[in-house]
Amino acid sequence: MSFLNIEDVMGASKRQQDDLHGNVPDRAGAVLLLVDVINDLDFPNNEYLVKTATDLGKRILHLKRRCMRAGIPTIYVNDNKGRWRSDIREVVNSSQRRTAPGRNLVRLLAPGAKDYVVLKPKHSIFYATPLDLILQSAGAHTVILAGLTTNACVLISAAEIYMRGLRLVVPRDCVEALSPELQKVALKTLSDNFQAQISPAASLKLQTLKIDRR
Repeated sequence: MSFLNIEDVMGASKRQQDDLHGNVPDRAGAVLLLVDVINDLDFPNNEYLVKTATDLGKRILHLKRRCMRAGIPTIYVNDNKGRWRSDIREVVNSSQRRTAPGRNLVRLLAPGAKDYVVLKPKHSIFYATPLDLILQSAGAHTVILAGLTTNACVLISAAEIYMRGLRLVVPRDCVEALSPELQKVALKTLSDNFQAQISPAASLKLQTLKIDRR
């Protein structure tokens, strides 16, 4: 009669979790997480965001390209549109329609072939999504957080990242709120309550963030 060795079982489980069947091939201490940037901006009180969206998109794109060169993968965590189909292509296409106020933002930031994509059912980036597993499998200890909106989904995301003991970096020029006043309050909350580093993206030392846990 043979018995299962619990250490062998746990080791096999960890190996399986580590690779997620090849769905997380990257290993990186830091990740760039983009929240709700595939966004038609078609909602009430959108005037300020529509006005600033193109410049915001350009800054986020520049940061994303720097991260790519530094070996830091990009993870999109985005609202689903319409009936649930887990289809990012439909979300991208819908957000780029001719009448969509946010179409220029989406054209700048549409996901590439090497990016990760997670669609979320609610404000939370973790609730009913595989993001926890992706971060664990990538070996991430630092999250660079960018996107929309600073006073809502970005703030909620930051709280969840902080509670998981991950280092949090929120470049203040790569997030935006519904107004300058809300932006100021949200950034202060991020810094004071969630220990987020909120310096501009250009000042980030990406290679250091990859290696240094704190």
